[in-house]
Amino acid sequence: MDDKKPTSFTFEIDNLSEKKGLISSPKFLSGNYEWFVNVYPNGYHIDERLSLHLQVANPESLPLGWKKQASYSFALLNQSGKELYRTPESCKLFRAQFTGWGSPKAFTLQKLQDMGYLENNKLILKVDVKVIEAVDEGAVTGKDMLDVRGFKVLYSQLPLVNKLFRKHPDIAVNFKLKNQSVKTTYMNLLLGLIEKLDKPSPSLTEIELSNAQSELIDLTEAGFELDWLKKKLDELSLEKKRGLTDGSRVQEIEEHIKNLNLELEKEIEKSATCAAEVLLLEQTVSDLRVELSKEKKKSATSATEVLLLEQMVLDLRVELSKEKDKSATPNDLLEGVVSWEILDYADIYTNEKGEE
Repeated sequence: MDDKKPTSFTFEIDNLSEKKGLISSPKFLSGNYEWFVNVYPNGYHIDERLSLHLQVANPESLPLGWKKQASYSFALLNQSGKELYRTPESCKLFRAQFTGWGSPKAFTLQKLQDMGYLENNKLILKVDVKVIEAVDEGAVTGKDMLDVRGFKVLYSQLPLVNKLFRKHPDIAVNFKLKNQSVKTTYMNLLLGLIEKLDKPSPSLTEIELSNAQSELIDLTEAGFELDWLKKKLDELSLEKKRGLTDGSRVQEIEEHIKNLNLELEKEIEKSATCAAEVLLLEQTVSDLRVELSKEKKKSATSATEVLLLEQMVLDLRVELSKEKDKSATPNDLLEGVVSWEILDYADIYTNEKGEE
């Protein structure tokens, strides 16, 4: 039997209206056992209602078959320590299957504000705990079967089963089968599937995912409500497909890079050949420019010589004409004069005839 002296523990939560998720208090000792309080500012399964739960700390470290019967209540205090409100006292049996009890719908946040329980957006909570009886059944072993919500499970499975029913309280509401052995088989199948799907998708093979799909169908047909598990399986399957697609895409890109490297090497070889040809052409052009320059110089010299020769020819023609004039005889001169006179007379005669 443990110490039955009641214990009070007070703690504060600042900026309560800004809190969204679970808030856990520090641990405290009562009846030689550790406890803590879970506070849900936005409700536990009920939205917008402050929810308070008393929890046994580190239940997995307690002896097999432990049980604690305890009474408890919660109180709201102002900043002066004055008690503003207290919940009715509850007496519950805490054990491995149920490590926490509480008030799921204590207050709405609006009511807390309207009644002035929140000063400067601060909530001050006090919990009073009195352990009435505690029992440790050391004879219970890990192979013993215990009943949880109508399912016989191994003691070693209790933490997982309790967590399962806490998160999904309606999971077995429509379970159809009554045979206890069959129910245990299906529960073991469900626990195994949950454990399997907790693995990251890359570690799961396509065969494992296919088998998981078949197991999920069997469990659903038996009456388990497993929409949440189906969603998780669908997400894992999609991630797996994306991973396979990404792997194929990587191989495709690597192959493309390999082909591009081969083409690049060919182009580099072609470029080297072209570069050599360009250098050869540049040298040829350079040589031709040198020859052209030489030819231009030769052409300039030739043009000067031609001009000189033409001038010499012209001078010779002039001298020749002079020499011809000097060598003409009197008869030649007379014949020229007579020829001109005859031509003039002929023109005169022709003109006169035309006038008649």
